[in-house]
Amino acid sequence: MEPVYLFDLASAHQHWLAVRQATVAENVANANTPGYVGKDVAPFVDVLQQAQLHLNATQPGHISSDPLSTDDSAKDSSPWEVVPSGNSVSMEHEMLKANSVGRDYSMNAAIVKAFSQMFAISVKASS
Repeated sequence: MEPVYLFDLASAHQHWLAVRQATVAENVANANTPGYVGKDVAPFVDVLQQAQLHLNATQPGHISSDPLSTDDSAKDSSPWEVVPSGNSVSMEHEMLKANSVGRDYSMNAAIVKAFSQMFAISVKASS
C-alpha cells in the first residue's frame, strides 16, 4: 500500500471541484439555449482510480494525461426534463450540484487547515 499524500489529494480534489463548478456554470449559462445538452464531470472516485497510473513526460513536448481536464465532461445521463427546444438543463438540478460543490470545497478547506496545523505542531515539537 502506497502512502497517502493528503496535500496532493486535497489539491486534486480542489482541481476537480473547480472543473465541476465551471461545468455547472456553463450549464446554467446555456439554460435557455435550444438543443443544449447539460454536462457533468466524472465522480471524483472515478478520477482517483484513473489517476493511479502516473505518466512521466520525458520530453517537454509530450502530451500530458490529465484526468481532470474539461474534456472529460460527459453528457448528463439522466436529465430531469427536456423542453420542446431540446434543452435538457434543469436549473434545480444545477443548483443542487452547485451547492454540493460548495459543501465539498468547505470540507476540503477545513481538512487541509486541520492537517496544516497538525503538521506545524509536529514540526515545532521535533525541533
